[in-house]
Amino acid sequence: MQMTVTPESFPIAGTFTISRGSKTEAKVVTVRLTDGVHVGQGECVPYARYGETVESVIAVLTALVPELAQGLDRVGLQSRLKPGAARNALDCAFWDLEAKRAGKPVWQLLKLQEPKPLSVTYTLSLGSPESMRAAAQKEATRPLLKVKLGGEGDVERIRAVRAGAPTSAIIVDANEGWSLEQYKALAPVFVDLGVTLVEQPFPAGADEALLGLDRVLPVCADESCHDTASLASLKGKYDAVNIKLDKTGGLTEALLMRDAAVRAGFEIMVGCMVGSSLAMAPAFLIGQGAAFVDLDGPLLLARDREPAIGYDGAIMGVPPVGLWG
Repeated sequence: MQMTVTPESFPIAGTFTISRGSKTEAKVVTVRLTDGVHVGQGECVPYARYGETVESVIAVLTALVPELAQGLDRVGLQSRLKPGAARNALDCAFWDLEAKRAGKPVWQLLKLQEPKPLSVTYTLSLGSPESMRAAAQKEATRPLLKVKLGGEGDVERIRAVRAGAPTSAIIVDANEGWSLEQYKALAPVFVDLGVTLVEQPFPAGADEALLGLDRVLPVCADESCHDTASLASLKGKYDAVNIKLDKTGGLTEALLMRDAAVRAGFEIMVGCMVGSSLAMAPAFLIGQGAAFVDLDGPLLLARDREPAIGYDGAIMGVPPVGLWG
């Protein structure tokens, strides 16, 4: 088994801003595996919040080259690397390679039902109320908008988004930016404005405040939620969990986590970093049956891969076979 690891960059259409900062490009790492006949590929998006950089992910992956030559496979990978971006790219490349070897799509290898197109969110990045109203107005026909927030001025931002998109449902992402007092003040106002969910209002290390809290606005775990092992600590705090392959370390763990989360009574959101269609394709399988599908990364890019996933308004099409899986 041979592997190539390549850093790539995809320009964002404009600027994407969350409470932690802004960026104008999506920096990803692409892994390609070959057995000499077939090639499988996967993509990850290193995330500084978890101490990852493009360089660190590449270093982790290239260190595995000798082990791959000696037979390291997808099953062995799960214990060889910890959950995170590096394992995600390689795990997804293994799945793509397995599908090509078998001449069957990944969903058949997993004995899943044939996947169908999905209705996805559209993310509005953090900005002034005026700019966010204008952005919402452009996307007002979409059924569900996800709004990035930053703390101070969030009520004005949501009022502006609601004015720009009066019929869209809204979910908000606080990116660990609220305090308990802010939740108590904002939640009832947001509910009145038609907000149905807030992602990660408190810092991951301070979410004990959610225990016993009257969550009038349901709460979804993101930074507090990584893999199956993290679910036990979320009970009683969160109503939903956001499953991202760059957090779980790939499709293999994401599938296990989804099933465990459903059994534990959590609603499921499937999310993404800002990446190309190659990153969205395996997550598409997790999105089947999810309450919230936040796989709009390619819609935020000025340029995507070829072939790319087709998006018709809010509808995400089935990933093309030539892309992945």
